[in-house]
Amino acid sequence: MVIDLSRNFGKEATLTAGLDHARGDCALPLDADLQDPPEIIPELVAKWKEGYDVVNAVRLSRDGESWLKRASAHAFYRVINRMSDVDIPADTGDFRLLSRPVLDALKAIPERRRFMKGLFAWVGFRTTNVYYHREPRHAGRTKWNYWRLWNLAVEGITSFSQVPLQLAAYLGLVVSLLAFLYAIWLVISTLVYGNSVKGYPSMMVTLLFLGGVQLMALGVIGEYLGRIYEESKRRPVYLVRQVYHSNRN
Repeated sequence: MVIDLSRNFGKEATLTAGLDHARGDCALPLDADLQDPPEIIPELVAKWKEGYDVVNAVRLSRDGESWLKRASAHAFYRVINRMSDVDIPADTGDFRLLSRPVLDALKAIPERRRFMKGLFAWVGFRTTNVYYHREPRHAGRTKWNYWRLWNLAVEGITSFSQVPLQLAAYLGLVVSLLAFLYAIWLVISTLVYGNSVKGYPSMMVTLLFLGGVQLMALGVIGEYLGRIYEESKRRPVYLVRQVYHSNRN
């Protein structure tokens, strides 16, 4: 079966379309760049036959990738697991085995802004891991630059954590407390030493710092507000132009 979407809706929507149309007792998302070896599929199937619903393919190494990409990926999984109530398997991409009950559960999730790695973990079910070494890309160059990876990381964090909102609130509280203490110090200093013209640099630093904190907090709130706006429109995750079926029975 080949699913032809009306346009490119992005990786997460495309993966959703494939899983929604998957038939049979299980499915295995697999990229076409051959970095994830099809040779370990029998191991994933063997674990599924033992009774596991989700079999993660965990990367022990990532050959052919820069140290910055490896370090940022390593840091992302550790950060999001500290911020989220859902334990997202570290060093695990989309390559895994999903049983029919898991596929049905994913299909029932209505949200439009999707972070599939988090959803795979959120649905639960009996899970185990298979480990492998990821090979360099067989041909071509990836289109996933650092900007797109950053946006995917933001998508994952805002999908499964409210910690950024809490941090913004805590930061506002700390800054307000420091500003209050500074105001007390200014009053006491004026009463003791008198009112001088000095203080313009400190005033500008304070104003710029407070303005930066406020803009940062508004940016965090805007990320979550944007997600609410997208969900409220209730648009479909993807649109299918045509589905090509095999002629074999």
